Amino acid sequence: MDESPAAADERFMQEALAQARQAERAGEVPVGAVLVHGGGTVARGFNCPVSSGDPTAHAEILALRRAAAALGNYRLEYTTLYVTLEPCIMCAGALVHARISRLVFGARDLRFGGVRSKFRLADHELLNHRIEIAEGVLAPECLELLQRFFRNRRESAHP
Repeated sequence: MDESPAAADERFMQEALAQARQAERAGEVPVGAVLVHGGGTVARGFNCPVSSGDPTAHAEILALRRAAAALGNYRLEYTTLYVTLEPCIMCAGALVHARISRLVFGARDLRFGGVRSKFRLADHELLNHRIEIAEGVLAPECLELLQRFFRNRRESAHP
């Protein structure tokens, strides 16, 4: 029996959550991303700007770089990116430039969200490419991971 689209979204978001947990173990903000093409995972990434010394080392950017290398093309048409947190404006712009077809994210980023919360870059009518967006997939799990991370940081900073 074929997997439903909702079940596939949850399965790939679980993969993105696993990436986010890797970021958390590394002391980075726990955000993970998985890029899917043809029903299979092509690339993964998790936040590592602190450890890499690279302000662009967001989960989405790393997944895009790896997918472009794996597919041999900077245009990533007919792909879906799963990410645990709403992309920032830098990442949203990169998704548009890469021609991602679909974006699925878990939790909204009320401070820096570039797709829904603060800006609507990924499907703005003034741009030449619009991404189909689905939000809220496994949002409670994605949000809990982030909240726990920041709670632990605050507690360790102020014992």
